[in-house]
Parts: sequence; structure tokens; C-alpha cells
Amino acid sequence: MANVLPKDKQVTVIGALAEGTAIRSIERMTGIHRDSIMRLGVRIGEKCQKILDEKMRDLSCDQLQLDEIWGFIGKKQKNVQEGEIGVGDAWTFVAIDSDSKVVPCFKVGKRDAETANAFVEDLSSRLKNRPQISTDGLRAYIEAVERGFGSEVDYAQIVKTFSTAEGTPQGRYSPPEVVRIEKNVIAGNPSVDNISTSYVERQNLTMRMHCRRLTRLTNAFSKKLENFKAAVALHFVYYNFVKIHKTLRTTPAMAAGVTPTLWTVGDLVDMCNG
Repeated sequence: MANVLPKDKQVTVIGALAEGTAIRSIERMTGIHRDSIMRLGVRIGEKCQKILDEKMRDLSCDQLQLDEIWGFIGKKQKNVQEGEIGVGDAWTFVAIDSDSKVVPCFKVGKRDAETANAFVEDLSSRLKNRPQISTDGLRAYIEAVERGFGSEVDYAQIVKTFSTAEGTPQGRYSPPEVVRIEKNVIAGNPSVDNISTSYVERQNLTMRMHCRRLTRLTNAFSKKLENFKAAVALHFVYYNFVKIHKTLRTTPAMAAGVTPTLWTVGDLVDMCNG
């Protein structure tokens, strides 16, 4: 692929994909066939996973928030037939540092203990300090955090109770009203004021806006798990190293001390082609 499309075309395509532009829209704008766009996106995305594995090491993240975001491969879980493999729900577990807004790692899989354990163990291997961790009420996190950090963590869950009253004037996709919030200390001595999942929930929105396969109420979705993982990896490299965070006025990777310089999409393409 690197010998087929010139660099300027690759930069245009990758920049558009990272900003959430649909593949067929890019095809119409650039004249590049959608199959070439797809192959380039997958190849760069797979290299992006290697960049994250290499760069996101020895991090100092004091306040971490963890959450999961839903997507699907091929079809939604309720439509999966017996014997079908590689389709259905795909959950992306995400961690974000409240201060630098950097995303140290992610994990795509099912919303179960196996994926949660792998995700938290990976997160633990990237840190050099004792963090405070906040999650939602998913029970799998309790064992996962214990396995990944042992006693070297301050951990709490924030559990939200939503209204289920009948006759509530809400649309089909309107979020239910939060009627109660509980903060439960699970391990260590976390600061109660810092028990929150607000930043990671906002990151979920950013991910849906910049990763077309996760945009709600559209016909955009992945048909292959490998393509889905590549798209998510591309998003997080772009988010961490290329996109300037408005409140930080720098990239999360620069704020976290991972890199001293601002990356361009051209730099990203060069690294992936090197």
C-alpha cells in the first residue's frame, strides 16, 4: 500500500478517518477507491497499536478513570445465530488520566471478567506509581483491579441509579434521569472528591465522534474484528499524539511527558511506513 498511494494521499485519508469521516465520503472527496482506503486504514491502525504499546510505558497517572463503550461487529448481539463466530457485541475498555487526559491503553472484547482482567493487567504494566482508580459498578472490575494492582491502588466505584418510572416524557434515545449516585470505596484510601467517571464518559463521546464505526444511529459498523481494533487504535494514537486538547492547549501525550513534540498526521504516517 505504501508504494501505491503517495504520502500526501495517505495523509489526507488517515486525517479524514481520524476525524470521523465515512469511507465512502473520503472516496467521493479524493477519488481513491474505498477498498484502498480500507486497506490503508487497517494497516496504519495495526501499526498504531504497536506505537501505543511502545510509547505508553512508565507513566505517572495519579487519577485514572475506567469505563467501557459498546459497539458491534457485523450485527448486534440479539441477532447473532447459534454457531456464528466473530460477530456481535464488541466492548472497548478505556482508561484515561484525569490530569493529562492521556489514554494509556484500551482493550476490545466482551464485557466480561476475561477482558476486564486483561485490560487492567495491561494498564498496571504501563504505570510506575500508585494510582487512584474510579470505575462504574461493573463487578468484573473488582477482581480485575485486585489481580492487576494488588494492594498498590486506591480504588472506588461510582454507581449511578437511573429513573425507570413509567410515563416519563423521554424520547426513544433520551438518557434516563439520574436519581442517585453512590461512591463505594473498594480498596485503599481513595480521595472521595476524586471518585468520578466524568472524564472517561466524555472520552467515550469523543471516540464516537471520531471513530465512524461507533457513531450511533448510522449504518456505519465493522464487519471484521481486526478492522474494528485497527480503527480504535488509530483513534487513540491520533487523540494522544496529534489532536490538541482544548483545555490543555497541547496534546495529552505532551501533557503526560510521553513526547516533547506535537505530532502531525504526516509524522504518524511516516512512523507507520517506517
